[in-house]
Amino acid sequence: KWSFVPKDSPKPKYVVCNADESEPGTFKDRYLMERDPHMLIEGMLIAAYALGSKATYIYTRGEYRYLIEIVDRAIAEARAAGLVGEKIMGTDFSCEVYTHTGAGAYICGEETALLNSLEGLRGHPRMKPPFPAVAGLYQSPTVVNNVETLTAVPDIIKMGGEAYQKLGTEKSGGTKVWSVSGHVNRPGVYELPMGYKDMEKFIMEDCQGIANGRQLKAVIPGGSSVYIMPAGDILGKGVLMDYEGLVAAGSMVGSGGFIVMDDTVDVFESTKNLIEFYKHESCGWCTPCREGTDWLVKIFKRIARGEGRPEDAQLILDLCDNIEGKSFCPLGDAAAWPIQSAIKKFPEDFKKHLVEMSMAQV
Repeated sequence: KWSFVPKDSPKPKYVVCNADESEPGTFKDRYLMERDPHMLIEGMLIAAYALGSKATYIYTRGEYRYLIEIVDRAIAEARAAGLVGEKIMGTDFSCEVYTHTGAGAYICGEETALLNSLEGLRGHPRMKPPFPAVAGLYQSPTVVNNVETLTAVPDIIKMGGEAYQKLGTEKSGGTKVWSVSGHVNRPGVYELPMGYKDMEKFIMEDCQGIANGRQLKAVIPGGSSVYIMPAGDILGKGVLMDYEGLVAAGSMVGSGGFIVMDDTVDVFESTKNLIEFYKHESCGWCTPCREGTDWLVKIFKRIARGEGRPEDAQLILDLCDNIEGKSFCPLGDAAAWPIQSAIKKFPEDFKKHLVEMSMAQV
């Protein structure tokens, strides 16, 4: 993203930190801001120096208002040390770091919706191109990176890009921070080298296994919007935890929200919770997402009431096909993918409800 910023633009350049961490199952950015806000500030200042920016912004989700106090205090400490403001460390480089709180909309995690919100406009996505690197905040060149990326910058500078790259694999360099939640004995935030082998070892050893002696049923490895993985695709498979490894295993890294489910989970019910979330968070800007998520919620609720029909599973998949790839921004895909994979990977959990529904109608 940094390389896309035009060097000869007469407009001011901006660095924006996307701390609108709203993906269900993801909380790594919150942890990083709570525990080491100075590392984030340092990363933003390095980015600003590299790009020639004099103003940077940290945009947090509405539910993270308490984090603003932590970050503002760290900014004040950095300012007192001569690291923020005018003529930083006695040089000609001047840069301000501002904080801004959104209103809690999931859609503002999309970078152009975030920029609209930051400008005081309605938080809906913009048409791309132009991309933010060319016409972002106030139609000026803007780099939008998340907390994890910017927090890693100081260490990359310190150890060198090549050395950092070698921490991971040839194609997926460096490290990845994972937010682990659900039915494990040791949930938390984990930083692993890209290509960590393997997912089963990570769950059973690093996270100390499934809680309460239960069996692993499924994992959503990259936040709620990626494909669900049944235990059979994980146990004994040597799944590599990097971009290529998870795609090969049938899912994605996504936001790194690693949700573990044991054998008590009803995947139909968990999927119903997700589609209700995406319906609520749709900005309503485009028809496929606005209408599609609404109809999906209606069907899921009807099935849950015992009023479903045998053809509802296929109807749900047809609706997802009419949302995926047809919405204005990736939220439509995020709503469709977990539903599609849940029905295909756990058909028995959906069939069970259809059978129960049929019996209730007799």
